[in-house]
Amino acid sequence: MSHTLLIVEDDDQIAAPLIRTLEREEHLVERVATGTEALERLAVGGVDLVLLDLGLPDLDGLEVCRRARADGFEGGIMILTARGGELDRVVGLDVGADDYLAKPFALAELLARVRALLRRSARPGPEVAPAPPVSSPTDGVRVDRDTRRAWVGDSELTLTVKEFDVLALVEAAGGSVVTREHVMDEVWDENWFGSTKTLDTTIGRLRQKLEDADAPGRVVTVRGVGFRWEIDAADA
Repeated sequence: MSHTLLIVEDDDQIAAPLIRTLEREEHLVERVATGTEALERLAVGGVDLVLLDLGLPDLDGLEVCRRARADGFEGGIMILTARGGELDRVVGLDVGADDYLAKPFALAELLARVRALLRRSARPGPEVAPAPPVSSPTDGVRVDRDTRRAWVGDSELTLTVKEFDVLALVEAAGGSVVTREHVMDEVWDENWFGSTKTLDTTIGRLRQKLEDADAPGRVVTVRGVGFRWEIDAADA
């Protein structure tokens, strides 16, 4: 299946081999050189995955990522940057990125991560009727794994690829503990080579979105083990 990928990179010598490599995988690849152009293209729609450089000439890539998520972009975002520090990595994930690859990187590793993100960010087809709930309606949160949508009551949550995957995995366990290792294996898979702090960052964003939506269920940390889905006593 062909996907549309947007490369946001101002350096022609870096962008050119990326375009060739991804086009050989039969993806439709578009390239822009500034953050402003990237946000304008994302507003049009139809992009499955963004490969985003941080050192852009007009906007910092982290700001582009933050604005893209604030504007409702739900596809995958992979940051490609020469900044390899732990702080940059955590900040990037905190503003909504799904993955982070430090330059220089092997093209084989890039492709593996692209494939992993695309498997999880496939857009559903046009909706002809409201998606039926999959989760038990008694907890006030519905998760439809087929269409990759989630609701609190009648309000749909806007989640990134990883946020949805974590919610679906933990909520489906029905109160049983899901270990950190299992979440990393299922959501980031064997192609993830970064810090597990990305999991904590994703959990933090997910918790905030559930809290903002007044969800009766929440993701609770079981210290030293993992996470479980818990329903507030007042709503049980």
